[in-house]
Amino acid sequence: MKFLKSISILILLSFVFLSCKKDSTSNDDGQSSNTALPNFGNIDLGSVFSSKDDQLKNQDSIVSVIKKYYENVWEKGDLWGGFLVAKGDKILYENYRGFGQDQNEEPITATVPLHVASVSKPITAMATLKLVEGGRIGLYDHVTKFFPKFPYPKVTVYSLLTQRSGLPKYEYFIEKIAPKPAELSKKFITNQDVLQLLIRYKPELSRDTDTGFEYCNTNFALLALIIEKVTAIPFPEAMQQIVFRPLKMKNTHIFEEKDTLTAAKSFYQRGPKVYPYDRLDLIYGDKNVYTTPRDLLNFSKAMYAKNFLRHDLYDLVFQPHSNERPGVNNYGIGFRMKVFDANEKLTYHNGWWHGTNSVFGHLLKSKVTIVAIGNKYSRRVYSALALSGLFENFPYEMQKFRKEMNENDSLQKANPQGNPDSYSE
Repeated sequence: MKFLKSISILILLSFVFLSCKKDSTSNDDGQSSNTALPNFGNIDLGSVFSSKDDQLKNQDSIVSVIKKYYENVWEKGDLWGGFLVAKGDKILYENYRGFGQDQNEEPITATVPLHVASVSKPITAMATLKLVEGGRIGLYDHVTKFFPKFPYPKVTVYSLLTQRSGLPKYEYFIEKIAPKPAELSKKFITNQDVLQLLIRYKPELSRDTDTGFEYCNTNFALLALIIEKVTAIPFPEAMQQIVFRPLKMKNTHIFEEKDTLTAAKSFYQRGPKVYPYDRLDLIYGDKNVYTTPRDLLNFSKAMYAKNFLRHDLYDLVFQPHSNERPGVNNYGIGFRMKVFDANEKLTYHNGWWHGTNSVFGHLLKSKVTIVAIGNKYSRRVYSALALSGLFENFPYEMQKFRKEMNENDSLQKANPQGNPDSYSE
């Protein structure tokens, strides 16, 4: 009898151990993080690509052009930050320069997190869709489901994700409130403050909901609040559990007030002088992901995985959702896109906030990732997206690249399409 009892205890303990193991997400450093939240732990980053995905025709020529670009634009232009171009798993080129703190302190390296501003939006969007997949959020749920006093009854999760809500931009409407509300006397206002100001003052919509695209930070600040509401976890930790830890984004976090002394700063171009924090600097969801090019590469790699999201949800991400005004530029779910024709689509997101400029290119056909994060203000950082023309047939991007580089001969040699005419002016 004692023997049978001992066996029963062993079986029970084994079951508990295996259950715990199944529910945990392991990090590279061997630590594991248990979470009950839907998350991207189902993705094996090491098996997303085949060896064919890493192969690149004319690789030496293309890497030479990328290196020349970095020398001409980043080094000669004295840009600071991190820069990376990868095809599949293979990093083709990577470099870092400048500093994260005043007085030339904290040299920027591959492990120094930098603010990526609105490149945060694709990450917030994918976390939201993972919660949709897990049944925590309905894609077409109205925001009033989560916040009953929200004064815009037609706004849905979908219209927030696709920038079709018509909501006013928080950074502008709060300045028009008179007399000045108490929230604006605080050192920092929060996402919750933005929600309460919308409820209390009911500013006019900038356009009717779901009648067209209008880029608006308020949309993604509200998505962050919805994530907090359905997970009952502060957004910075919810993002760790849903996205960052499962995808081994070890140097990535959501900026909080406790980080103001230690986080890498952004700078004015001249001086360089530190760009000071202001009262909008703690609002997250629309911005405030601090990360590295290599961590963003992990995020990009995950998005190429066949099991990244349920297929019906994934198909919506890169589908143009703003077709009222025909043209090249459009918006998916958390991604900008340039739709040149049925077969040529450039998917990306840029970012700007204070002294930060950033680029995240996620090229669907070539499986190329382009990351540029600048922390000393310069619009030249955005030229990194034109590198997309080296990998796919984007003539307009090549025109921009030629103008930036004035290196026509080198670019023609590196043309992976083998057709110089496709890059004609």
